[in-house]
Amino acid sequence: MTALLIVIYIAFVSLGFPDSLFGVSWPVVHVEFGLPESFGSVYSVVTAVSTGGIAFIAGPLLRKFGTGRVTFFSTLLTALGLIGISFSPNIVVMMICTIIMGYGAGAIDTGLNNFVSLHYKAKHMNWLHCCWGLGVTVSPIIMSAFLGGDGTWRNGYRVIAFLQFAIALIILVSLKKWNVQPKKSAKTETVQRELPKKSFFDLMKEKGMLTSILSLGLYCAGEFTIGTWGATYAVNVLAVSPDEAAKWISLYFGGIMISRVVAGFLSEKLSDNTLIKGGMAISAVGMVVLLLPIGKTALAGLLLIGMGYGPVFPSVLHSVPARFGADYSADITGYHMSGAYGIGFFVQFAYGYIASATTFAITPFMLLALCLGVIGATVVTLRKLKSVETDRREDA
Repeated sequence: MTALLIVIYIAFVSLGFPDSLFGVSWPVVHVEFGLPESFGSVYSVVTAVSTGGIAFIAGPLLRKFGTGRVTFFSTLLTALGLIGISFSPNIVVMMICTIIMGYGAGAIDTGLNNFVSLHYKAKHMNWLHCCWGLGVTVSPIIMSAFLGGDGTWRNGYRVIAFLQFAIALIILVSLKKWNVQPKKSAKTETVQRELPKKSFFDLMKEKGMLTSILSLGLYCAGEFTIGTWGATYAVNVLAVSPDEAAKWISLYFGGIMISRVVAGFLSEKLSDNTLIKGGMAISAVGMVVLLLPIGKTALAGLLLIGMGYGPVFPSVLHSVPARFGADYSADITGYHMSGAYGIGFFVQFAYGYIASATTFAITPFMLLALCLGVIGATVVTLRKLKSVETDRREDA
């Protein structure tokens, strides 16, 4: 199954490509379209609704069409969306194309996260998200080359779109491999039998579900805020140029990528929950560095934040079958994704307007508050799950 795993990794690189493009290009795009900086929050909400909306219904789609077909079609959608954005004459057309791109991204995210959490070890989940880190690290570098040259942000989108089309072709050629499932494990056995129907509300009543989703949502709020507003923070508060700001954001995403490589090895010895709490502690140190009065050198804190953030997202998703069972893991993973995107983009939306009306200098403080929220929600989730285990043992 090594060949299939490689294809899955490549597909996740394609998921990362578009995620960091908007934030680093927005300081130029909003000027070209004659829009206020704060309108980036509106754009982000459109992305959230499309990405989170498809993740919400991804479970039934994956069961009907299979992960391979859904991944191919979704990658194709993201490529078409990126091409459309590059030719957009105004923000309305750009947002329509973003909806197309978001539909593709949400389905890929849910499908591959669920597939890997069911069939592979925790290290592969971390390395999967490392591939996302590769995508989000490379795309700002590509964009910064155009921003630092002729300022044509559109060409940056086009280059990424062509890479997406190439990856879609790789997935298409490999579709037959997706029909050969990895060796069955205790996690996969339950998925292959007929399941009783459970509604969204039934699943949401599970102990720890809401706080588990909240922890991922608050994490995403921090990650999205840096991805969308980090470059704006660097330009407005620390007076760096847009192309230099894009490079600093690449450093942040590079930290995420590097830490996920390391976390893949650490996951052999450490639990998902330990990686989550340890990662958030490291990110808090980076946020403090971002606060130091040392000029643009403080942006080095972005590397630490990225390194701390690295294992959090993959560890939460990998823990879904262990926390809530494998039977409805595709649905629950989708709920985590849509809930996280909803919370993350709402916080980012509100923050964009608040910071634009006041000052972007509040960014490190806001990130620290979100960090504490993630840790708190995680602790509450684990306590609730522990009480469930205690109740089961007593019933037995």
